Amino acid sequence: MSGLSDYPFSYKLGKEGKVMIFYNDKQVKVINGKKSKSLIEKLELANEDEEQVILSKITGNFKRGNERKAKTKKEI
Repeated sequence: MSGLSDYPFSYKLGKEGKVMIFYNDKQVKVINGKKSKSLIEKLELANEDEEQVILSKITGNFKRGNERKAKTKKEI
């Protein structure tokens, strides 16, 4: 099974109101400031399915296949 029904997104609240968003346990985005306050309010009112939709929308299109790959020491 694939998609949001697998609950791939999670989040943690950090210092000073930061929201760290994870996809399959890998951090993909950090939200700060006013956006983080708004996001926290939405997440507190959401059920698990709604959380997944909110988190997927805020992360944007990071799973399009054009992500940068980490350079290895040999490439640097």
